[in-house]
Amino acid sequence: MAYKPVIAALRVLDVLAAVNKTTGDATVGKIHRLTGLDKATIVRMLYTLNHAGYIVRDNNSQTYRVTGKTLQLSVGYNRHQTIGAIVSEDLTQFRQSIGWPSDVSIFDEEAMLVIETSREAEPMRFFRKPGYRAPMLYTSLGRAYLAFCPEEERQAFLQRAQENPAPEFALSREPDALKALLETVRAQGYATMDESYSREYYESQFFSIGVPIRSQWRVFGAMNIIYLRHTMSPDEARDQFLGALTDVADRLAAKLEAHSGDIN
Repeated sequence: MAYKPVIAALRVLDVLAAVNKTTGDATVGKIHRLTGLDKATIVRMLYTLNHAGYIVRDNNSQTYRVTGKTLQLSVGYNRHQTIGAIVSEDLTQFRQSIGWPSDVSIFDEEAMLVIETSREAEPMRFFRKPGYRAPMLYTSLGRAYLAFCPEEERQAFLQRAQENPAPEFALSREPDALKALLETVRAQGYATMDESYSREYYESQFFSIGVPIRSQWRVFGAMNIIYLRHTMSPDEARDQFLGALTDVADRLAAKLEAHSGDIN
């Protein structure tokens, strides 16, 4: 017997994910921008999550943050740790060789889950720990993976994305534009961050180039290089880094293929 999803349950999970994404200073307005939900719904979901102990409200700043109870939601998931251990040494060496940081990510239902990173506080002036969920349609990680993943997986994601009102899924409702984008990524072998994403989240200071981590039989995830935009153009970044980035991604794919029994 097929059941329809409980919409209220989906919405409360969307709000919890948005609060977590803002890392400590979530407001109703920010959650609205992230989820596309109306503010009255958001307030009800926040009240529910607060009552359940998954978030707390700072009455002075009128912001919300997740509590330690949310850690209970992930205790049964350790695939990211296994893969992270396999790729960490190569990622560190790659950072040392090119001077710019990278992320390695795997597909996780609606986003690319960053499982290992070589980012540091300087010179990038920002740091994201493993666990960050990169939007599929606007980051180089998501675009690189989506362009090369199996068609069945891509279509399943797009069906979910088209039903999600959050702004990060808007491109899924523009099939012609998305098809052209993914065809371009496949033809050139790499993806770049969307200009609007760079502008909104990084004040256009940072950009990235990403490639899939794939063997002959499987697409394991994606990896990127993040760089300061004033140092080079996207074409210069491609010319300087694409070959090395692809080589590392191929090496990681070979390692992950060898450990496929541990990461399935």
